[in-house]
Amino acid sequence: MTCEYSPLSSVNGTIPIKVLPATEDRSVRFRQVHLEDMGAIRYKKVCELDGKELSQAEIGKGYELAGGDTIEITDEELESIPLPTAKAIEIEGFVPVESIDPIRIADGYYLAADGPVAAKPYTLLRKALERSGKVAVAKLAFHGRERLGLLRVVDDAILLHTMKWPDEIRDPSELTPNATDLDDQEIDGALALMDTMSTDAMPDLHDEYREKLEQVIAAKVEGKEPAAPEAEEQPAGTVVDLMAALNASVQEAKERRGEPATVHEMPKKKATAKKTTKQAAAKKAPAKKTSGRKPRSA
Repeated sequence: MTCEYSPLSSVNGTIPIKVLPATEDRSVRFRQVHLEDMGAIRYKKVCELDGKELSQAEIGKGYELAGGDTIEITDEELESIPLPTAKAIEIEGFVPVESIDPIRIADGYYLAADGPVAAKPYTLLRKALERSGKVAVAKLAFHGRERLGLLRVVDDAILLHTMKWPDEIRDPSELTPNATDLDDQEIDGALALMDTMSTDAMPDLHDEYREKLEQVIAAKVEGKEPAAPEAEEQPAGTVVDLMAALNASVQEAKERRGEPATVHEMPKKKATAKKTTKQAAAKKAPAKKTSGRKPRSA
């Protein structure tokens, strides 16, 4: 799908471009069906006040106010709002990539040069980004609203990421857990596990669940019973030892890479030895006579 805008306004003028999705959703999709005859279940657009089924021509946009009332917002009113980026992607500046919080990055789109005229300015911008080691921050109109964008180089192409505005990021401070006591040995143990699992590049991972799901579907198409799962699921309510789970994960990762599956054991706290009843009795000092004074109140 190509987006509706085509020019890219940059330091070297306006570049005609095509905007193409850089990713695709590979999820397996299901439909709701009537189990008796496999008929598809469809949803009707019905007004909740009069129960009337509506056509698309009878449906508009409404904004619900705090008190519960709704006001109509027409397409003409939306189109009349000045939107400088409605017809172009406007570059606002260039920043170090480290200054962009990854939580703000959303979907990715390739920007392709649109025609022979665009080849030179497109290549110039790409090489400038490449040599500077920086990324471009831009504004663009996207799905009827203005969005932030980030431009970076991927191989020989320019990639555009849509971004969240600062006020769209929720504050995580209320999710911070209560203070917990940790000693240096526990932290060193966690770092040792991280070091064991560290690699120079992103590991080559794939969606194992989708593969299994596709196998189930293929078996059903052939009239066969899907294969039983190899391992049982973790019983509900079982308490999992975090460090033991990490150790198991490290071992599995190393086995996949063909490396020795030796992992670091998490250092254990030294347990304080408890005295037995006999030892305590043997070492118990002779009881002193009380002075008869009452204990001080706290």
